[in-house]
Amino acid sequence: MELEDWYPWYNRIASALKLDRHEDQRATNILSDLIQNKYIEPYEIRTIIYNKPALVFGAGPSLEDDIQRIEKVGLFDKFITIAADGATSALLEIVNRVPNIIVTDLDGRLEDLLSANKKGSIMVVHAHGDNIPQLLDYVPKLDKILGTTQVEPRPRVYNFGGFTDGDRAVFLAVAMGAKIVSLAGMDLGKIIGKYSKQYVRSHNRKMLKLKFCKELLEWLALRTKINFYNLTSHGERINGFIDVTPEYIKQIS
Repeated sequence: MELEDWYPWYNRIASALKLDRHEDQRATNILSDLIQNKYIEPYEIRTIIYNKPALVFGAGPSLEDDIQRIEKVGLFDKFITIAADGATSALLEIVNRVPNIIVTDLDGRLEDLLSANKKGSIMVVHAHGDNIPQLLDYVPKLDKILGTTQVEPRPRVYNFGGFTDGDRAVFLAVAMGAKIVSLAGMDLGKIIGKYSKQYVRSHNRKMLKLKFCKELLEWLALRTKINFYNLTSHGERINGFIDVTPEYIKQIS
């Protein structure tokens, strides 16, 4: 996603959610400094994802069922797995799977993020104005970090587009040349999953974030030539994503 395409989205989201652009930029600058000695380059992630099928796990209420269905048909070994923050905990708990990549703004369970990172997960850490304390506390404990931002990039910190952990994971997969992208646990409905952030400012604010997530995914699907699939067992229909079963995905991957 080009920055000139992203900034109108950011301006709209910032207006709706009362985001502070200056604080977002300050967080970006802080993250850039924090990862000077532990960052990875985008090409290292591109090497992992390029021309391979990617499976992105959101933290919606369907996540537990989706993980079990995917494990049952043996899909994990066929995909590059990308977990959106709290989905990491579900993968570790339910099937003892370590995602290849974790996209996080650090509001998931720190112990699970640390465990997965130590076992090999690359951390794509996002900076924004509301997570500066987490950046200062958690980033020094992590390794193999690619930084991301929703405002102007800085050294070691990139803007691939996207707003929530879930849609940013999809934007990342596309930017890194994934062959196809499939979703699981991406309900985007009114119920917050047990592996999603539980302590939110307001339910309405969370719903608005999920609305933007859905709109961004649909926007991306319309402008990208690869195929997008949705394995999520319940939840909202996402235009541009083909609803399929794990069995179907196994046949075509």
